[in-house]
Amino acid sequence: MHPATAALPLDGITVVSIEQAVAAPLATRTLADLGARVIKVERADGGDFAREYDHVVHGTGAHFVWLNRGKESLAVDLKTAEGRDVVQRLIARADVFVQNLAPGAAARLGFGAAGLRADHPELVAVDLSGYGTGGPKEQRKAYDMLVQAEAGLIGITGTPDTPVKTGIPTSDIASGMYCAQAVLAALLRRWRTGQGATVEVSMLEATVEWMGYAMYSQMYSGRQPARMGLSHASIAPYDAYPTKDGQMLIGVQNDSGWRTLVTSVLEAPRLAEDPRFTTNVLRVEHRAECDAAVAAETARWSTVELDERLAKAGIPAAQVKQVADVVADPQLRARDRWRKIGTEHATVDALLPPVTFADVEARMGDVPAFGAHTRALLEEAGVDAEELLRRGIAAGPR
Repeated sequence: MHPATAALPLDGITVVSIEQAVAAPLATRTLADLGARVIKVERADGGDFAREYDHVVHGTGAHFVWLNRGKESLAVDLKTAEGRDVVQRLIARADVFVQNLAPGAAARLGFGAAGLRADHPELVAVDLSGYGTGGPKEQRKAYDMLVQAEAGLIGITGTPDTPVKTGIPTSDIASGMYCAQAVLAALLRRWRTGQGATVEVSMLEATVEWMGYAMYSQMYSGRQPARMGLSHASIAPYDAYPTKDGQMLIGVQNDSGWRTLVTSVLEAPRLAEDPRFTTNVLRVEHRAECDAAVAAETARWSTVELDERLAKAGIPAAQVKQVADVVADPQLRARDRWRKIGTEHATVDALLPPVTFADVEARMGDVPAFGAHTRALLEEAGVDAEELLRRGIAAGPR
């Protein structure tokens, strides 16, 4: 059963966003899911370049489908006075403005937060950038992989031999989520005070925040946290262990869990009494021997059998799944997490956002075709839609 229909948290809120790629689009999609009207401003000569990363979702890019449902697409040339005027008119009626253009570009186009809020003090204006305003890196390119490297994330990710970036755009996601969080906080404060906000979100600072314990370990021990692959610097056993037909991740975080693992699950009680393994500190000190001893026992069972034994005993463990397994995950199906949304070419499956309200379901809107709402938005802005379309200052669907 779907939740009853009720007001979404951001019903009545309008967001205008000059955005591209991942970070800002993720932030505004989060707001759209919560009920906001999101007007996505795209380049008239091709739109958000994430549209063309690939065409795997029935002709539409996977990134674009993920990040842009529930939005209206306005394609205008911001290099022209007429194009900028259209967006200025829409911002004047909006609650939130978000942009992730190159450093300084928004201000040069007349969309700097200070200028916008001078005219509209109730506006929440958010600048999302790679490194923030000021500092020696302000003007640097800030793609996700580069920021992961600058933030030290790549330095602690991978194996002892090979550093790697994360398999998803972590820096983009971190900054996009902080951006959405900041908008919600600013809107709440505006409700109390009537005043908007000028907000800055840095991809570098969002990612460094996510470095968490690793950063503090470095600062107060003087040692670079090691790249541990699937293992953990402070816990053992904590890794992938072989089965008859695959492998299982097992992470035992205390000594009672160790005893349960080796006695109840692996049926090797001798390991519980082995003086090398009686405490976590000793198991970490003898990690290679501990891992070898566990691996010799886990290899006696199939993956499914071992998974069931571990779950029954309450030992933290998981199968190493491929993406295809996740798409078919029975947990997601049992919780009814998939919905249908429209794209330019086909209806596709999309996952509900992870925040569930008891009385209302997220607004899972369609993914807009390039310029799909241009004409309507030009008319809403009170300009001559036919003239701007004819002159190429604005663009409709291709």
